[in-house]
Amino acid sequence: MPAAAAETAYLPPYPGPAQHSAPAEETAYLPPVPTFEQQAPAPSRGRHSAAPAQAQAPAAASASASAEETAYLPPYPGPAQQQSAVPEGWFRDEVPAAAPASAPAEETAYLPPYRPEAAAEQTAYLPPQAAGPAPEAPEAPETAVAAAGAGAPGAAAAEWSPPTLAGNTLRAVDPAQARAEGRSPIIDPGPQAAILTAGLGLLLAVAAALGPFALLVPLIVLQALTAAGWFRLNGMWPARQGIALAFAGALAADAAVLAVDDAYGPGAIVGTLGAWVLLTLVLQLRSHADPDERMYGLMASVASAALAIVCAGYLAADLAAVTVGAAAVAVAVFARALPLPTLPSVGVSLAAAAGAGIAVGGLTSVGVGGALLGLVAGVCALIGLRVAAYDYPSKFVHMTAGVALPLAAAAPAVYLIGRVVG
Repeated sequence: MPAAAAETAYLPPYPGPAQHSAPAEETAYLPPVPTFEQQAPAPSRGRHSAAPAQAQAPAAASASASAEETAYLPPYPGPAQQQSAVPEGWFRDEVPAAAPASAPAEETAYLPPYRPEAAAEQTAYLPPQAAGPAPEAPEAPETAVAAAGAGAPGAAAAEWSPPTLAGNTLRAVDPAQARAEGRSPIIDPGPQAAILTAGLGLLLAVAAALGPFALLVPLIVLQALTAAGWFRLNGMWPARQGIALAFAGALAADAAVLAVDDAYGPGAIVGTLGAWVLLTLVLQLRSHADPDERMYGLMASVASAALAIVCAGYLAADLAAVTVGAAAVAVAVFARALPLPTLPSVGVSLAAAAGAGIAVGGLTSVGVGGALLGLVAGVCALIGLRVAAYDYPSKFVHMTAGVALPLAAAAPAVYLIGRVVG
């Protein structure tokens, strides 16, 4: 029976008996020739049968086609070819195609294997498709914040928790992991840093009562912690040159304040700050780093030097005001570290700072003005503490910037309010 038009629609025209002798190079990329049953009206059991030459030539060409001639061609899945009765002994060296799923390996050498079940390697990077909600797995305490709604299929990713004044009590070892888990970027320094800040504040208060040169010793420690902690808070470490430059500016400001009269102390601080900003700018212009890195380093260096130099305001201020302000900062930071909710903790901290100002002011010449001085110093201390808790700080940041920034931020307030109430 002749083949249907649909089965031979994409086959090249049959040129005649000359095709049987065509070399393999001319038929390498041609599709496989239809089977014997599609060309001959009746099967033949021998090579020297009486079938016409036109019917035996395509079958002979198909029998002599090697694997290289059909390696890049897909198998022909027609029903007539798959279910045809191949004569016995016709293909001696090839496996007969008896079933649709048993195509010769040569015809599918470059095709991917067909598997009813998708293997794990084929679906490793695809999202899971579940019919129902997956069972909830037990979560670790550190990742419980970001796991809300993650068990159900198609649920949106957990959003970051909003920044809070209270911060997060869980310390983040890796900032990238903390961001992925949705933790708050605000982490308070904690009670250890508060104890160190309170101790350094009390040292400043006692040293101020003894004199300016006694005050210089804890002040230098405060300036060193400020310079080192600010660079680490900005993620720049090691930054030995920047830290040394800021600390040198602080020492120059201390020397300038001690070298001039009390009335010219603020001018000495401002002049030192201006000179160090210019020096930092010149050094950054000589850097061979990228423009973005140079700008970032310039801002961090200027801010670190400014904070360290501003700490010299304790030397320029009235010594009685320094005693009151340093004591108020020590009490405010310690009260803020108590395990209380956010708003009550802030209120208790400011009230404790004002009370410390009244108590210590009564022992000095400040008097009742110590309440205002203590309150303002407490506000500045909380601001510095809040800055030290920003952007997933490390323990080193808490032990340096978390200790120094509350006292450094209160230095200008101590000078100004001390002049008002003194």
